[in-house]
Amino acid sequence: MPESPSPSSQQTTVRDAALATVEGVLAAAELDFASPRPGVFSFDLPGERKLSTPCQLAVGDHTLAVHAFVCRKPDENHEGVHRWLLSRNLRLCGVAFGIDHNGDIYLDGRLSLAAVTAAEVDRLLGAVLAYADESFNTILELGFASSIRKEWEWRRSRGESTRNLDAFSGWLERDSKSL
Repeated sequence: MPESPSPSSQQTTVRDAALATVEGVLAAAELDFASPRPGVFSFDLPGERKLSTPCQLAVGDHTLAVHAFVCRKPDENHEGVHRWLLSRNLRLCGVAFGIDHNGDIYLDGRLSLAAVTAAEVDRLLGAVLAYADESFNTILELGFASSIRKEWEWRRSRGESTRNLDAFSGWLERDSKSL
């Protein structure tokens, strides 16, 4: 009777396939990536509102993990930002917002290695890109409004461009008229 493969050799084969799949997806997407240690891929996803989202894919023994930095710890309104992130999590697929020990905001997710296909990795990266990009300005509005307002007023008082603050112009202009 032929011997069946040991669980550890099956696990290695599944992990090796996942590693090859991740490398193939990153190469096909023409993303420059580094591999700081075996099984870990670091790269940036280009966006529109959030110009760049630093990401890491880690192929472990049982799962593929994605970790993506979204925003540093908010300066203010922590409760409001966290409430918004938690309510947003109810509508996300594949990843969820979380905070680290510093209060910085991340998107994090995991897939079983058995589920790792090129289509699933692409879908996961697409979700990270979409959720980070579409959430970025709301997070800034909720957690950095005072800083944004000060920058807006300083630039206007000096006659400088406020173009990079255009996303916030609606509430900034309303606030300046009510003062």
